[in-house]
Amino acid sequence: MSSVTVRFATAADVKTILRFIKGLAEFEHEPDAVKATESDLLRDGFGPKPKFEVLIAEIEKESVGFALFFPTYSTWEGRPGLYLEDLFVVEHMRGQGIGLALLVRLAAIAVERDCARLELSVLHWNPAREFYHTLGLHHKDEWLPYRISGEALRALAARVTTS
Repeated sequence: MSSVTVRFATAADVKTILRFIKGLAEFEHEPDAVKATESDLLRDGFGPKPKFEVLIAEIEKESVGFALFFPTYSTWEGRPGLYLEDLFVVEHMRGQGIGLALLVRLAAIAVERDCARLELSVLHWNPAREFYHTLGLHHKDEWLPYRISGEALRALAARVTTS
């Protein structure tokens, strides 16, 4: 196999990024859940104040995977961090070191930016969990993920507090 090249995405990669996001949604058994559009990705990733960054993995100039991440901040550490939102490798290329190449580059970026940590979430059934463990990542049993979205988020935002 040829070597893997990892590079930062540009606005010209938006169609590929959206294809990878949809591929990840299919892998996670949620093929109809993706609402993001190319316009959303252009605005939020490549506009004047980017909200995320993307690494693209290529083999012989073919895009075969991506990592979408954004900055976080640890108040306890007093330092920034990175959150890996999505990591995806096309199915026929899995097991060939592409995910590792993306994670190694992302770890290097975290170190370059003086980040205290790199974080991600993984579905409990995802076989990649074992891969993450071999790299030194571990899940935190004592922390439970919470989320609010949609109508519940709007209702909370509209709630009036009194002093």
